[in-house]
Amino acid sequence: MPRLELLRPDHAPALLAFEQANRTWFAASIPDRGDDYFARFEELVRDRLSEQAAGLSFFHVLVDGSGAVLGRVNLVDAVDGSAELGYRVAQHAAGRGLATAAVVAVSALAGTDYGLTMLRAVTTLDNHASRTVLTRAGFVPAGEVTLDGRPGLRFVRELREGPKQRDYRTDGTPVVRADTT
Repeated sequence: MPRLELLRPDHAPALLAFEQANRTWFAASIPDRGDDYFARFEELVRDRLSEQAAGLSFFHVLVDGSGAVLGRVNLVDAVDGSAELGYRVAQHAAGRGLATAAVVAVSALAGTDYGLTMLRAVTTLDNHASRTVLTRAGFVPAGEVTLDGRPGLRFVRELREGPKQRDYRTDGTPVVRADTT
């Protein structure tokens, strides 16, 4: 079963492999990160870990039993009780409910471990899969946006009521379930 883990330095090689293997697929629905992102990847991971240590952002990887990264779920700009949610799942792992399960698990962590009360997310109107993930994970539309010239929606999720499902392993990592609906 995939595990959701808070980003650590030792995740960097698997995370880079994930980003490189799925670059073209991701770029079909979201802006490409550009060559500089890959050239400076180790530096960027160090920067992200510093943000995480300061409590400004929380970066998570979804890993399989071999340690390969299947996806990532990030909470950035965590200020005043809210944060922006971003996520992506490998092409070969898409369509199995992993993104929804990971977003639900990170939402639970946001409300319990990170002290957040609201999450925000955006997606383009033509990204049906992303809109479905957000809706299934308890987010509601909160207005129109433009993303790189494309029409989109902003979503929000209030965390005041707490998570509906919260299962943790003995090591403290949340259990990610692919069967959440």
